[in-house]
Amino acid sequence: MKRPKLKKASKRLSCHKRYKIQKKIREHHRKVRKEAKKRGRKKPKKDPGVPSAAPFKEELLREAEQRKQRLEELKQKQKLNRQKEHEKKRKLEAKKNAAKIKEKAEGKESSGKSKGKTNKLLDKNSKKSFCRELKKVIEASDVVLEVLDARDPMGCRCPQLEQAVTCSGDKKLLLVLNKIDLVPKENLEKWLNYLKKEFPTVAFKSATLMKDRTMQEQVTKRRARVDLSRTTKSFGSECLLKLLQEHKTTQNKAIQVGVVGFPNVGKSSIINSLKGVRACNVGLTRGVTKSMQIVHIDKQTKMLDSPSIIADPSNSALALALRSIIDTEESGSADVLEGVDAILNHCSKQQVTMHYTLPDFRNTEEFLTLLAQKRGMLKKGGVPDIENVAKLLLCDWTGAKISYHSQPPVSQRLPPYLTEDKIAEMQECFNLKNLEEENKNTIQALKYPSPASSIIFQSAGMANGTIEENKVTEEASEWENLETSKEGEEEEEDFTGSDDDEDNVEEEEEKDVKEESKVQVNRKAELGKQQTSPANSEKQIAESKHSYSLSFSLDKTAEEDDAYDFNTDYV
Repeated sequence: MKRPKLKKASKRLSCHKRYKIQKKIREHHRKVRKEAKKRGRKKPKKDPGVPSAAPFKEELLREAEQRKQRLEELKQKQKLNRQKEHEKKRKLEAKKNAAKIKEKAEGKESSGKSKGKTNKLLDKNSKKSFCRELKKVIEASDVVLEVLDARDPMGCRCPQLEQAVTCSGDKKLLLVLNKIDLVPKENLEKWLNYLKKEFPTVAFKSATLMKDRTMQEQVTKRRARVDLSRTTKSFGSECLLKLLQEHKTTQNKAIQVGVVGFPNVGKSSIINSLKGVRACNVGLTRGVTKSMQIVHIDKQTKMLDSPSIIADPSNSALALALRSIIDTEESGSADVLEGVDAILNHCSKQQVTMHYTLPDFRNTEEFLTLLAQKRGMLKKGGVPDIENVAKLLLCDWTGAKISYHSQPPVSQRLPPYLTEDKIAEMQECFNLKNLEEENKNTIQALKYPSPASSIIFQSAGMANGTIEENKVTEEASEWENLETSKEGEEEEEDFTGSDDDEDNVEEEEEKDVKEESKVQVNRKAELGKQQTSPANSEKQIAESKHSYSLSFSLDKTAEEDDAYDFNTDYV
Protein backbone atom coordinates (compact mmCIF):
# COMPACT_ATOMS: atom_id res chain seq x y z
CA MET A 1 0.00 0.00 0.00
CA LYS A 2 1.28 3.40 -1.03
CA ARG A 3 1.06 6.20 1.45
CA PRO A 4 -1.21 9.12 0.44
CA LYS A 5 0.63 12.32 -0.49
CA LEU A 6 0.08 14.76 2.33
CA LYS A 7 2.41 17.52 1.07
CA LYS A 8 1.86 19.52 -2.14
CA ALA A 9 4.23 18.91 -5.02
CA SER A 10 7.10 21.38 -5.10
CA LYS A 11 7.50 23.86 -7.94
CA ARG A 12 11.26 23.47 -8.13
CA LEU A 13 12.78 22.81 -11.53
CA SER A 14 15.89 20.94 -12.40
CA CYS A 15 18.92 23.07 -13.30
CA HIS A 16 18.89 21.68 -16.87
CA LYS A 17 15.34 22.96 -17.46
CA ARG A 18 15.92 26.32 -15.78
CA TYR A 19 19.09 27.06 -17.83
CA LYS A 20 17.28 25.98 -21.00
CA ILE A 21 14.45 28.48 -20.33
CA GLN A 22 16.88 31.32 -19.60
CA LYS A 23 18.78 30.54 -22.82
CA LYS A 24 15.59 30.72 -24.89
CA ILE A 25 14.63 34.07 -23.30
CA ARG A 26 18.03 35.51 -24.22
CA GLU A 27 17.68 34.31 -27.80
CA HIS A 28 14.21 35.88 -28.01
CA HIS A 29 15.52 39.24 -26.76
CA ARG A 30 18.36 39.10 -29.28
CA LYS A 31 15.88 38.54 -32.13
CA VAL A 32 13.77 41.47 -30.98
CA ARG A 33 16.83 43.75 -30.91
CA LYS A 34 17.85 42.72 -34.43
CA GLU A 35 14.36 43.42 -35.80
CA ALA A 36 14.35 46.82 -34.08
CA LYS A 37 17.69 47.70 -35.71
CA LYS A 38 16.36 46.74 -39.14
CA ARG A 39 13.26 48.91 -38.71
CA GLY A 40 15.38 51.82 -37.48
CA ARG A 41 13.58 52.18 -34.18
CA LYS A 42 15.59 53.94 -31.50
CA LYS A 43 15.21 53.88 -27.78
CA PRO A 44 13.62 56.99 -26.22
CA LYS A 45 16.38 59.24 -24.99
CA LYS A 46 16.42 60.05 -21.33
CA ASP A 47 16.23 63.65 -20.24
CA PRO A 48 19.88 64.60 -19.71
CA GLY A 49 18.88 67.49 -17.49
CA VAL A 50 20.63 70.82 -17.28
CA PRO A 51 24.34 70.52 -17.94
CA SER A 52 26.67 71.75 -15.19
CA ALA A 53 28.46 74.20 -17.53
CA ALA A 54 25.17 75.93 -18.52
CA PRO A 55 24.60 79.49 -17.21
CA PHE A 56 21.70 80.16 -14.77
CA LYS A 57 21.52 76.46 -13.89
CA GLU A 58 20.28 77.02 -10.37
CA GLU A 59 17.48 79.38 -11.50
CA LEU A 60 16.23 76.88 -14.10
CA LEU A 61 16.16 74.09 -11.54
CA ARG A 62 14.21 76.31 -9.11
CA GLU A 63 11.64 77.12 -11.81
CA ALA A 64 11.20 73.43 -12.58
CA GLU A 65 10.68 72.64 -8.89
CA GLN A 66 8.12 75.48 -8.57
CA ARG A 67 6.16 74.10 -11.55
CA LYS A 68 6.06 70.66 -9.97
CA GLN A 69 4.79 72.15 -6.70
CA ARG A 70 2.04 74.10 -8.51
CA LEU A 71 0.86 70.99 -10.34
CA GLU A 72 0.76 69.03 -7.08
CA GLU A 73 -1.24 71.82 -5.39
CA LEU A 74 -3.74 71.89 -8.27
CA LYS A 75 -4.17 68.12 -8.04
CA GLN A 76 -4.79 68.33 -4.30
CA LYS A 77 -7.37 71.11 -4.77
CA GLN A 78 -9.19 69.06 -7.40
CA LYS A 79 -9.23 66.07 -5.06
CA LEU A 80 -10.69 68.19 -2.25
CA ASN A 81 -13.39 69.60 -4.54
CA ARG A 82 -14.35 66.11 -5.66
CA GLN A 83 -14.56 64.92 -2.07
CA LYS A 84 -16.81 67.87 -1.18
CA GLU A 85 -19.14 67.15 -4.14
CA HIS A 86 -19.36 63.50 -3.15
CA GLU A 87 -20.19 64.48 0.43
CA LYS A 88 -22.94 66.82 -0.75
CA LYS A 89 -24.46 64.10 -2.94
CA ARG A 90 -24.34 61.62 -0.06
CA LYS A 91 -26.07 64.08 2.25
CA LEU A 92 -28.82 64.75 -0.32
CA GLU A 93 -29.36 61.03 -0.87
CA ALA A 94 -29.48 60.46 2.88
CA LYS A 95 -32.11 63.20 3.25
CA LYS A 96 -34.20 61.72 0.42
CA ASN A 97 -34.01 58.25 1.93
CA ALA A 98 -35.01 59.62 5.33
CA ALA A 99 -38.00 61.42 3.79
CA LYS A 100 -39.07 58.24 1.99
CA ILE A 101 -38.81 56.20 5.18
CA LYS A 102 -40.92 58.78 7.04
CA GLU A 103 -43.60 58.72 4.34
CA LYS A 104 -43.75 54.93 4.39
CA ALA A 105 -43.89 54.90 8.20
CA GLU A 106 -46.85 57.27 8.19
CA GLY A 107 -48.70 54.77 5.99
CA LYS A 108 -52.15 55.62 4.77
CA GLU A 109 -52.00 59.31 5.76
CA SER A 110 -48.92 59.94 3.65
CA SER A 111 -50.38 57.95 0.72
CA GLY A 112 -53.59 60.01 0.90
CA LYS A 113 -51.59 63.26 0.85
CA SER A 114 -49.50 62.12 -2.14
CA LYS A 115 -52.68 61.16 -4.01
CA GLY A 116 -54.10 64.61 -3.33
CA LYS A 117 -50.97 66.28 -4.73
CA THR A 118 -50.99 64.12 -7.89
CA ASN A 119 -54.68 64.84 -8.41
CA LYS A 120 -53.96 68.59 -8.18
CA LEU A 121 -51.20 68.28 -10.77
CA LEU A 122 -53.43 66.22 -13.06
CA ASP A 123 -56.28 68.67 -12.56
CA LYS A 124 -54.45 71.37 -14.56
CA ASN A 125 -54.61 69.26 -17.73
CA SER A 126 -58.07 67.83 -17.03
CA LYS A 127 -61.26 68.68 -18.90
CA LYS A 128 -62.93 70.02 -15.75
CA SER A 129 -60.23 72.67 -15.30
CA PHE A 130 -60.65 73.67 -18.96
CA CYS A 131 -64.39 74.15 -18.36
CA ARG A 132 -63.73 76.11 -15.18
CA GLU A 133 -61.34 78.52 -16.93
CA LEU A 134 -63.68 78.91 -19.91
CA LYS A 135 -66.56 79.82 -17.61
CA LYS A 136 -64.34 82.41 -15.88
CA VAL A 137 -63.62 84.04 -19.27
CA ILE A 138 -67.32 84.15 -20.25
CA GLU A 139 -68.33 85.65 -16.89
CA ALA A 140 -65.54 88.27 -16.87
CA SER A 141 -65.91 89.45 -20.51
CA ASP A 142 -68.21 92.20 -21.81
CA VAL A 143 -67.80 91.13 -25.45
CA VAL A 144 -67.29 87.49 -26.49
CA LEU A 145 -65.51 86.67 -29.77
CA GLU A 146 -66.44 83.21 -31.08
CA VAL A 147 -63.65 82.23 -33.47
CA LEU A 148 -64.68 80.05 -36.44
CA ASP A 149 -62.55 78.26 -39.02
CA ALA A 150 -63.55 79.63 -42.44
CA ARG A 151 -63.21 76.15 -43.97
CA ASP A 152 -66.02 74.73 -41.76
CA PRO A 153 -67.74 77.63 -39.92
CA MET A 154 -70.88 75.65 -39.05
CA GLY A 155 -68.82 72.85 -37.50
CA CYS A 156 -66.97 75.37 -35.30
CA ARG A 157 -70.14 76.90 -33.83
CA CYS A 158 -71.13 75.77 -30.33
CA PRO A 159 -74.88 76.22 -29.55
CA GLN A 160 -74.35 75.84 -25.77
CA LEU A 161 -71.85 78.73 -25.71
CA GLU A 162 -74.01 80.99 -27.88
CA GLN A 163 -77.03 80.31 -25.67
CA ALA A 164 -75.02 81.08 -22.49
CA VAL A 165 -73.83 84.43 -23.92
CA THR A 166 -77.15 85.57 -25.45
CA CYS A 167 -79.15 84.72 -22.31
CA SER A 168 -76.80 86.71 -20.03
CA GLY A 169 -78.29 90.20 -20.71
CA ASP A 170 -75.45 92.75 -21.14
CA LYS A 171 -72.89 90.68 -23.07
CA LYS A 172 -72.37 90.92 -26.84
CA LEU A 173 -71.34 88.11 -29.16
CA LEU A 174 -69.24 88.60 -32.32
CA LEU A 175 -68.26 85.93 -34.87
CA VAL A 176 -64.70 86.00 -36.25
CA LEU A 177 -64.06 84.03 -39.46
CA ASN A 178 -60.37 83.10 -39.22
CA LYS A 179 -58.13 81.42 -41.86
CA ILE A 180 -59.96 83.10 -44.77
CA ASP A 181 -56.89 82.68 -47.02
CA LEU A 182 -57.53 78.90 -47.19
CA VAL A 183 -61.00 79.24 -48.76
CA PRO A 184 -62.14 80.36 -52.26
CA LYS A 185 -63.33 83.97 -52.50
CA GLU A 186 -66.91 83.15 -53.60
CA ASN A 187 -67.39 80.68 -50.74
CA LEU A 188 -66.16 83.25 -48.19
CA GLU A 189 -68.65 85.86 -49.41
CA LYS A 190 -71.49 83.31 -49.17
CA TRP A 191 -70.59 82.48 -45.56
CA LEU A 192 -70.36 86.17 -44.59
CA ASN A 193 -73.82 86.81 -46.05
CA TYR A 194 -75.19 83.79 -44.18
CA LEU A 195 -73.66 84.52 -40.75
CA LYS A 196 -74.27 88.30 -40.64
CA LYS A 197 -78.03 87.64 -40.45
CA GLU A 198 -77.54 86.09 -36.98
CA PHE A 199 -74.48 87.85 -35.47
CA PRO A 200 -72.06 90.58 -36.64
CA THR A 201 -69.18 88.72 -38.35
CA VAL A 202 -65.60 89.84 -39.07
CA ALA A 203 -63.40 88.36 -41.83
CA PHE A 204 -59.94 87.80 -40.34
CA LYS A 205 -56.56 86.44 -41.33
CA SER A 206 -54.24 86.14 -38.35
CA ALA A 207 -50.53 86.92 -38.54
CA THR A 208 -47.95 84.12 -38.66
CA LEU A 209 -44.23 84.03 -37.79
CA MET A 210 -44.67 86.50 -34.92
CA LYS A 211 -41.56 87.56 -32.97
CA ASP A 212 -41.50 87.10 -29.23
CA ARG A 213 -40.84 90.06 -26.94
CA THR A 214 -38.12 88.19 -25.05
CA MET A 215 -36.35 86.97 -28.20
CA GLN A 216 -33.03 88.61 -29.06
CA GLU A 217 -31.97 88.79 -32.70
CA GLN A 218 -28.91 86.61 -33.14
CA VAL A 219 -26.83 86.85 -36.30
CA THR A 220 -25.89 83.33 -37.41
CA LYS A 221 -24.22 81.94 -40.52
CA ARG A 222 -26.80 79.21 -41.08
CA ARG A 223 -30.29 80.75 -41.14
CA ALA A 224 -33.43 78.82 -40.27
CA ARG A 225 -35.73 77.92 -43.12
CA VAL A 226 -38.68 80.32 -43.29
CA ASP A 227 -41.83 79.84 -45.36
CA LEU A 228 -41.86 83.11 -47.32
CA SER A 229 -45.28 82.38 -48.85
CA ARG A 230 -46.82 82.99 -45.41
CA THR A 231 -46.69 86.68 -44.49
CA THR A 232 -46.45 88.07 -40.98
CA LYS A 233 -49.11 90.67 -41.76
CA SER A 234 -52.64 90.26 -40.38
CA PHE A 235 -55.85 91.25 -42.18
CA GLY A 236 -59.06 92.37 -40.47
CA SER A 237 -57.42 93.51 -37.23
CA GLU A 238 -58.29 97.20 -37.82
CA CYS A 239 -61.94 96.29 -38.47
CA LEU A 240 -62.16 94.30 -35.23
CA LEU A 241 -60.50 97.04 -33.17
CA LYS A 242 -62.94 99.63 -34.59
CA LEU A 243 -65.91 97.47 -33.56
CA LEU A 244 -64.54 97.16 -30.03
CA GLN A 245 -63.95 100.95 -29.84
CA GLU A 246 -67.58 101.58 -30.88
CA HIS A 247 -68.79 99.38 -28.03
CA LYS A 248 -66.36 101.15 -25.67
CA THR A 249 -67.72 104.61 -26.53
CA THR A 250 -71.33 103.55 -25.94
CA GLN A 251 -70.58 102.16 -22.46
CA ASN A 252 -67.95 104.79 -21.41
CA LYS A 253 -65.77 102.31 -19.52
CA ALA A 254 -62.95 99.80 -19.95
CA ILE A 255 -63.86 96.61 -21.83
CA GLN A 256 -62.83 93.01 -21.37
CA VAL A 257 -63.03 90.89 -24.55
CA GLY A 258 -63.11 87.11 -24.24
CA VAL A 259 -61.82 84.99 -27.15
CA VAL A 260 -63.55 81.61 -27.27
CA GLY A 261 -63.73 78.63 -29.66
CA PHE A 262 -62.87 75.01 -30.41
CA PRO A 263 -59.21 73.83 -30.56
CA ASN A 264 -56.89 74.82 -33.47
CA VAL A 265 -59.26 77.58 -34.60
CA GLY A 266 -56.72 80.38 -33.97
CA LYS A 267 -57.84 82.09 -30.74
CA SER A 268 -54.42 83.02 -29.37
CA SER A 269 -53.08 83.92 -32.85
CA ILE A 270 -55.88 86.53 -33.17
CA ILE A 271 -54.80 88.10 -29.85
CA ASN A 272 -51.16 88.10 -31.02
CA SER A 273 -52.08 89.80 -34.31
CA LEU A 274 -54.14 92.47 -32.48
CA LYS A 275 -51.30 93.10 -30.03
CA GLY A 276 -48.61 92.99 -32.75
CA VAL A 277 -46.36 90.82 -30.57
CA ARG A 278 -46.36 87.13 -29.62
CA ALA A 279 -48.04 87.55 -26.24
CA CYS A 280 -49.73 84.10 -26.11
CA ASN A 281 -48.25 80.68 -26.84
CA VAL A 282 -49.26 79.20 -30.21
CA GLY A 283 -48.83 75.66 -31.52
CA LEU A 284 -50.17 72.95 -33.83
CA THR A 285 -50.93 70.67 -30.88
CA ARG A 286 -54.42 70.91 -29.44
CA GLY A 287 -55.02 72.51 -26.05
CA VAL A 288 -51.87 74.67 -25.79
CA THR A 289 -53.63 77.32 -23.63
CA LYS A 290 -54.72 75.68 -20.39
CA SER A 291 -55.79 78.69 -18.33
CA MET A 292 -57.13 82.24 -18.70
CA GLN A 293 -54.52 84.75 -19.96
CA ILE A 294 -55.00 88.53 -19.83
CA VAL A 295 -53.38 90.64 -22.60
CA HIS A 296 -53.58 94.47 -22.50
CA ILE A 297 -54.06 95.97 -25.97
CA ASP A 298 -54.93 99.53 -24.82
CA LYS A 299 -55.55 101.23 -21.50
CA GLN A 300 -59.26 100.47 -21.87
CA THR A 301 -59.23 97.09 -23.69
CA LYS A 302 -58.19 93.74 -22.24
CA MET A 303 -58.18 90.52 -24.24
CA LEU A 304 -58.89 87.29 -22.33
CA ASP A 305 -57.47 84.16 -23.92
CA SER A 306 -59.32 80.99 -22.93
CA PRO A 307 -58.78 77.23 -23.22
CA SER A 308 -60.70 75.56 -26.02
CA ILE A 309 -64.27 74.27 -25.75
CA ILE A 310 -64.54 70.54 -25.00
CA ALA A 311 -66.47 68.62 -27.66
CA ASP A 312 -69.32 66.51 -26.30
CA PRO A 313 -68.88 62.72 -26.80
CA SER A 314 -72.40 62.57 -28.30
CA ASN A 315 -71.09 64.34 -31.44
CA SER A 316 -70.43 62.54 -34.72
CA ALA A 317 -67.06 60.92 -35.47
CA LEU A 318 -66.16 63.79 -37.83
CA ALA A 319 -66.82 66.46 -35.19
CA LEU A 320 -64.79 64.54 -32.59
CA ALA A 321 -61.90 64.07 -35.05
CA LEU A 322 -61.66 67.78 -35.94
CA ARG A 323 -62.92 69.49 -32.76
CA SER A 324 -61.93 67.24 -29.83
CA ILE A 325 -59.33 68.53 -27.36
CA ILE A 326 -57.44 65.20 -27.10
CA ASP A 327 -53.98 65.35 -28.63
CA THR A 328 -53.28 62.98 -31.54
CA GLU A 329 -50.03 61.77 -29.92
CA GLU A 330 -51.81 60.68 -26.71
CA SER A 331 -54.98 59.28 -28.31
CA GLY A 332 -55.29 55.65 -29.36
CA SER A 333 -54.80 54.32 -32.89
CA ALA A 334 -58.46 53.22 -33.21
CA ASP A 335 -59.76 56.77 -32.50
CA VAL A 336 -57.35 58.31 -35.01
CA LEU A 337 -58.28 55.82 -37.74
CA GLU A 338 -62.00 56.43 -37.11
CA GLY A 339 -61.41 60.18 -37.44
CA VAL A 340 -59.53 59.79 -40.74
CA ASP A 341 -62.26 57.48 -42.05
CA ALA A 342 -64.93 60.09 -41.19
CA ILE A 343 -62.97 62.86 -42.95
CA LEU A 344 -62.49 60.80 -46.12
CA ASN A 345 -66.20 59.84 -46.19
CA HIS A 346 -67.18 63.55 -46.09
CA CYS A 347 -64.88 64.53 -48.99
CA SER A 348 -64.88 63.82 -52.72
CA LYS A 349 -62.60 60.91 -53.50
CA GLN A 350 -61.27 62.35 -56.75
CA GLN A 351 -60.15 65.63 -55.15
CA VAL A 352 -58.38 63.79 -52.30
CA THR A 353 -56.47 61.58 -54.75
CA MET A 354 -55.57 64.65 -56.83
CA HIS A 355 -54.37 66.60 -53.78
CA TYR A 356 -52.16 63.80 -52.43
CA THR A 357 -51.24 62.52 -55.96
CA LEU A 358 -52.16 58.93 -55.15
CA PRO A 359 -53.85 56.18 -57.19
CA ASP A 360 -57.45 55.10 -56.58
CA PHE A 361 -58.10 53.45 -53.20
CA ARG A 362 -60.91 51.27 -51.86
CA ASN A 363 -60.84 52.05 -48.12
CA THR A 364 -59.02 54.18 -45.54
CA GLU A 365 -56.37 51.55 -44.73
CA GLU A 366 -55.35 51.33 -48.38
CA PHE A 367 -55.24 55.13 -48.62
CA LEU A 368 -53.03 55.38 -45.52
CA THR A 369 -50.69 52.63 -46.75
CA LEU A 370 -50.26 54.41 -50.10
CA LEU A 371 -49.62 57.73 -48.33
CA ALA A 372 -47.08 56.12 -45.96
CA GLN A 373 -45.21 54.54 -48.88
CA LYS A 374 -45.17 57.87 -50.74
CA ARG A 375 -43.87 59.86 -47.77
CA GLY A 376 -41.39 57.15 -46.72
CA MET A 377 -42.97 56.51 -43.32
CA LEU A 378 -42.09 52.84 -42.93
CA LYS A 379 -41.37 50.54 -39.99
CA LYS A 380 -38.84 47.69 -39.89
CA GLY A 381 -39.12 45.37 -42.87
CA GLY A 382 -40.76 48.04 -45.05
CA VAL A 383 -44.13 47.82 -43.26
CA PRO A 384 -46.09 51.12 -43.69
CA ASP A 385 -46.56 53.09 -40.44
CA ILE A 386 -50.33 53.65 -40.66
CA GLU A 387 -50.80 55.13 -37.16
CA ASN A 388 -48.28 57.94 -37.54
CA VAL A 389 -49.52 58.78 -41.04
CA ALA A 390 -53.09 59.03 -39.73
CA LYS A 391 -51.96 61.37 -36.93
CA LEU A 392 -50.06 63.53 -39.42
CA LEU A 393 -53.12 63.72 -41.69
CA LEU A 394 -55.33 64.84 -38.78
CA CYS A 395 -52.79 67.56 -37.90
CA ASP A 396 -52.82 68.76 -41.52
CA TRP A 397 -56.62 69.01 -41.59
CA THR A 398 -56.90 70.85 -38.26
CA GLY A 399 -53.88 73.06 -39.03
CA ALA A 400 -53.46 75.52 -41.89
CA LYS A 401 -51.94 73.21 -44.53
CA ILE A 402 -54.91 71.90 -46.52
CA SER A 403 -57.46 74.20 -48.19
CA TYR A 404 -60.99 72.77 -48.12
CA HIS A 405 -64.37 74.50 -48.05
CA SER A 406 -67.95 73.66 -47.06
CA GLN A 407 -71.09 75.17 -48.55
CA PRO A 408 -73.53 77.13 -46.32
CA PRO A 409 -77.05 75.66 -45.91
CA VAL A 410 -79.62 76.66 -48.56
CA SER A 411 -82.42 77.65 -46.16
CA GLN A 412 -81.49 79.64 -43.05
CA ARG A 413 -83.19 78.37 -39.90
CA LEU A 414 -82.56 80.23 -36.67
CA PRO A 415 -81.64 78.12 -33.62
CA PRO A 416 -84.23 78.01 -30.77
CA TYR A 417 -82.21 80.30 -28.45
CA LEU A 418 -82.09 83.08 -31.11
CA THR A 419 -85.03 85.37 -31.81
CA GLU A 420 -85.31 88.56 -33.87
CA ASP A 421 -85.25 90.69 -30.68
CA LYS A 422 -82.03 89.08 -29.49
CA ILE A 423 -80.41 89.49 -32.91
CA ALA A 424 -81.33 93.20 -32.77
CA GLU A 425 -79.80 93.44 -29.25
CA MET A 426 -76.53 91.90 -30.46
CA GLN A 427 -76.34 94.35 -33.40
CA GLU A 428 -77.27 97.51 -31.41
CA CYS A 429 -73.91 99.10 -30.59
CA PHE A 430 -72.16 98.26 -33.88
CA ASN A 431 -72.14 100.12 -37.19
CA LEU A 432 -72.95 97.32 -39.65
CA LYS A 433 -72.40 99.36 -42.81
CA ASN A 434 -68.80 100.18 -41.87
CA LEU A 435 -68.31 96.52 -40.97
CA GLU A 436 -69.41 95.40 -44.47
CA GLU A 437 -67.07 97.90 -46.13
CA GLU A 438 -64.13 96.83 -43.99
CA ASN A 439 -64.83 93.15 -44.76
CA LYS A 440 -64.87 93.96 -48.48
CA ASN A 441 -61.48 95.68 -48.17
CA THR A 442 -59.96 92.68 -46.38
CA ILE A 443 -61.40 90.30 -49.01
CA GLN A 444 -59.88 92.33 -51.84
CA ALA A 445 -56.44 92.56 -50.16
CA LEU A 446 -55.89 88.79 -49.92
CA LYS A 447 -55.06 86.06 -52.43
CA TYR A 448 -57.31 82.98 -52.42
CA PRO A 449 -57.02 79.40 -53.73
CA SER A 450 -58.99 78.49 -56.83
CA PRO A 451 -62.22 76.48 -56.29
CA ALA A 452 -60.72 73.56 -58.28
CA SER A 453 -57.67 73.27 -55.99
CA SER A 454 -59.61 73.36 -52.68
CA ILE A 455 -61.36 70.15 -51.58
CA ILE A 456 -65.17 70.19 -51.26
CA PHE A 457 -66.13 69.19 -47.73
CA GLN A 458 -69.53 68.20 -46.35
CA SER A 459 -70.03 69.77 -42.90
CA ALA A 460 -71.56 67.78 -40.03
CA GLY A 461 -73.38 70.87 -38.66
CA MET A 462 -73.01 72.55 -35.27
CA ALA A 463 -70.76 70.75 -32.77
CA ASN A 464 -72.12 70.34 -29.24
CA GLY A 465 -69.76 71.39 -26.45
CA THR A 466 -69.71 71.13 -22.65
CA ILE A 467 -69.27 74.34 -20.66
CA GLU A 468 -70.35 73.24 -17.17
CA GLU A 469 -68.01 71.18 -14.99
CA ASN A 470 -70.71 68.81 -13.77
CA LYS A 471 -71.51 67.54 -17.27
CA VAL A 472 -67.91 66.66 -18.14
CA THR A 473 -67.14 62.94 -18.31
CA GLU A 474 -63.43 62.53 -17.63
CA GLU A 475 -62.06 59.21 -18.80
CA ALA A 476 -58.34 59.95 -18.98
CA SER A 477 -58.12 61.56 -15.54
CA GLU A 478 -59.86 58.57 -13.88
CA TRP A 479 -57.37 56.17 -15.44
CA GLU A 480 -54.47 58.34 -14.26
CA ASN A 481 -55.89 58.43 -10.70
CA LEU A 482 -56.24 54.65 -10.73
CA GLU A 483 -52.61 54.30 -11.83
CA THR A 484 -51.43 56.65 -9.06
CA SER A 485 -53.44 54.73 -6.44
CA LYS A 486 -51.96 51.43 -7.68
CA GLU A 487 -48.44 52.87 -7.43
CA GLY A 488 -49.15 53.97 -3.84
CA GLU A 489 -50.39 50.49 -2.91
CA GLU A 490 -47.33 48.87 -4.52
CA GLU A 491 -45.01 51.15 -2.52
CA GLU A 492 -46.77 50.18 0.72
CA GLU A 493 -46.51 46.48 -0.16
CA ASP A 494 -42.79 46.88 -0.96
CA PHE A 495 -42.18 48.54 2.40
CA THR A 496 -44.07 45.91 4.42
CA GLY A 497 -42.72 42.96 2.44
CA SER A 498 -39.05 44.00 2.31
CA ASP A 499 -38.27 42.43 5.72
CA ASP A 500 -40.00 39.13 4.97
CA ASP A 501 -38.58 38.72 1.43
CA GLU A 502 -35.28 37.23 2.58
CA ASP A 503 -37.04 34.62 4.75
CA ASN A 504 -39.51 33.56 2.04
CA VAL A 505 -37.02 33.17 -0.84
CA GLU A 506 -36.15 29.55 0.01
CA GLU A 507 -39.82 28.57 0.48
CA GLU A 508 -40.77 30.11 -2.92
CA GLU A 509 -37.95 28.25 -4.68
CA GLU A 510 -39.10 24.91 -3.18
CA LYS A 511 -42.70 25.62 -4.30
CA ASP A 512 -41.56 26.43 -7.85
CA VAL A 513 -39.63 23.15 -8.07
CA LYS A 514 -42.68 21.16 -6.89
CA GLU A 515 -45.01 22.93 -9.36
CA GLU A 516 -42.65 22.25 -12.29
CA SER A 517 -42.50 18.56 -11.41
CA LYS A 518 -46.33 18.39 -11.26
CA VAL A 519 -46.66 20.11 -14.66
CA GLN A 520 -44.24 17.63 -16.25
CA VAL A 521 -46.21 14.63 -14.84
CA ASN A 522 -49.51 16.07 -16.13
CA ARG A 523 -48.04 16.63 -19.62
CA LYS A 524 -46.86 13.01 -19.81
CA ALA A 525 -50.32 11.77 -18.76
CA GLU A 526 -52.04 13.92 -21.41
CA LEU A 527 -49.71 12.66 -24.14
CA GLY A 528 -50.51 9.06 -23.16
CA LYS A 529 -54.24 9.73 -23.36
CA GLN A 530 -53.93 11.36 -26.80
CA GLN A 531 -52.01 8.36 -28.14
CA THR A 532 -54.65 5.93 -26.80
CA SER A 533 -57.71 7.89 -28.04
CA PRO A 534 -57.35 9.06 -31.68
CA ALA A 535 -61.09 9.79 -32.02
CA ASN A 536 -60.91 12.53 -29.38
CA SER A 537 -57.98 14.18 -31.17
CA GLU A 538 -59.98 14.31 -34.43
CA LYS A 539 -62.86 16.03 -32.59
CA GLN A 540 -60.50 18.61 -31.10
CA ILE A 541 -59.05 19.41 -34.53
CA ALA A 542 -62.55 19.90 -35.97
CA GLU A 543 -63.51 22.24 -33.09
CA SER A 544 -60.34 24.30 -33.52
CA LYS A 545 -61.04 24.68 -37.26
CA HIS A 546 -64.59 25.81 -36.50
CA SER A 547 -63.42 28.45 -33.98
CA TYR A 548 -60.79 29.74 -36.45
CA SER A 549 -63.39 30.14 -39.19
CA LEU A 550 -65.68 32.07 -36.79
CA SER A 551 -62.90 34.48 -35.75
CA PHE A 552 -61.97 35.05 -39.39
CA SER A 553 -65.56 35.87 -40.35
CA LEU A 554 -65.90 38.31 -37.41
CA ASP A 555 -62.70 40.17 -38.33
CA LYS A 556 -63.92 40.86 -41.87
CA THR A 557 -65.11 44.45 -42.37
CA ALA A 558 -68.52 44.99 -43.93
CA GLU A 559 -68.90 47.21 -47.00
CA GLU A 560 -69.80 50.76 -46.07
CA ASP A 561 -73.20 51.19 -47.73
CA ASP A 562 -73.97 54.32 -45.66
CA ALA A 563 -70.93 56.23 -46.97
CA TYR A 564 -71.68 59.40 -48.93
CA ASP A 565 -71.43 58.97 -52.72
CA PHE A 566 -70.09 62.17 -54.25
CA ASN A 567 -70.39 61.01 -57.85
CA THR A 568 -74.18 61.51 -57.70
CA ASP A 569 -74.06 65.20 -56.68
CA TYR A 570 -70.92 66.51 -58.38
CA VAL A 571 -71.29 65.60 -62.06
